[in-house]
Amino acid sequence: MGGAAAKRYETALVWFRRDLRNYDHAALYHALKDARQVHCVFVFDTDILDLLADRQDKRVEFIWLSVEELAHSLKLMGGDLQVLVGRAREVIPALADKLGAQAVYANHDYEPIAKERDAEVGHSLDRQGRVLHTYKDHVIFEKDEVLTRAGRPFTVFTPYKRAWLAKLSPFYCSAYPVDVYHHALARCGPFLLPSLEQIGFIPTNLKQMKLPTGMTGARRMFQDFLERIDAYRDRRNYPGIRGVSYLSVHLRFGTISIRELVRTAASVQTGGAETWLSELIWRDFYFAILHHFPHVVEHAFRPQYEGLRYPNSQANFAAWCEGRTGFPLVDAAMRQLNETGYMHNRLRMVAASFLVKDLHVDWRWGEAYFARKLNDFDLAANNGGWQWSASTGCDAQPWFRIFNPVTQSQNFDAEGRFIRMYLPELAKVETKFIHAPWKMTADEQRAAGIAIGKDYPAPIVDHSAARTRTLEIYGAARKQ
Repeated sequence: MGGAAAKRYETALVWFRRDLRNYDHAALYHALKDARQVHCVFVFDTDILDLLADRQDKRVEFIWLSVEELAHSLKLMGGDLQVLVGRAREVIPALADKLGAQAVYANHDYEPIAKERDAEVGHSLDRQGRVLHTYKDHVIFEKDEVLTRAGRPFTVFTPYKRAWLAKLSPFYCSAYPVDVYHHALARCGPFLLPSLEQIGFIPTNLKQMKLPTGMTGARRMFQDFLERIDAYRDRRNYPGIRGVSYLSVHLRFGTISIRELVRTAASVQTGGAETWLSELIWRDFYFAILHHFPHVVEHAFRPQYEGLRYPNSQANFAAWCEGRTGFPLVDAAMRQLNETGYMHNRLRMVAASFLVKDLHVDWRWGEAYFARKLNDFDLAANNGGWQWSASTGCDAQPWFRIFNPVTQSQNFDAEGRFIRMYLPELAKVETKFIHAPWKMTADEQRAAGIAIGKDYPAPIVDHSAARTRTLEIYGAARKQ
């Protein structure tokens, strides 16, 4: 279909969003195939940026650096990237009008606000006599593609996974051959990238963290993970070692293709690859839940838990946010999040369970905090994970199952390696006390160079008593 007769449009515009790469890109492929000349644009959307309270947001800098690389890569292919600042719902129709583009191409976004934005852009373009084409690119299966035999959405992961795997075929993992049509890319003049300061932000510690950004960063991290993928199943739960892929932020912003990751995971015949593929399927599952049950954004998936009565202590919530609960693994996890914008998946479950079931704070408070801090924040996965931990979601942890933060610490950071990394005040504490340092005698504290209650907090809650209270809270909600 590369001939002139196949071209539907003279000019098209590709709108990049959470898909910051120039290869295996659904919208870019279809635009190049459909139009004689294709312009490309990225918008720093002020409707999103204005909601960010922290002007040192690592995600904005990650996007900025990735957009810079995307522009360079498109230039090497013969095109350009226009980078604009403003309300995307206004900027995109205006740019399409300026360029005389008959169509705008973009990939699906699944979050409610994004869907509303895209609907408004589509209406504006329609009034101009133009059209918005959107495509699946961020997941393998979306919306109604994986349903039960009765045609209903799955609400339990394991049968969803079976159906997902049964439907999977090479077709769904095939890359879009963008290179075949790249000659249709259009030049638009000198590349102008507004500085971080010009869009209202300032540089963060992203470079000092050495977090690889853009397509080249994603590629480097993926190659590194492939050397470790066979051990993924055995190592993934231990935050003190390199066991996971660290690709979540790249999946979030589309600097790597989900199709390539699934294709690779499905082709590597090891237990580690199989387990990692299962994690990628969880990602699709949560997107499907968000699509079919949009009420989860504000409410419990399970109505019986909408009436949970949490005390919601502001002081305890602040201690949790700041990593000073007195439980080392929880505090180290929160300090990792605050310093780096990343938290290991096992620790996300531990920290979430602790907030809800030890401190009795509404899961929505924790979800919102993670949304502000996580580099890889994705509404579907973040909401799904929090509701799982709080036992309010689909296929969630049973309400009576409550993580013991000390046991979790002993099981998954036995030597205290991760704890000492983020709690240097506990560096000299003996391993036998690292998980519960309040058990040290005064002499043992002096030997470790620390005073519990002064240099490091004593526990702000008794886990055993908190567990009893949790069962009462959930029991009361279930009776209602």
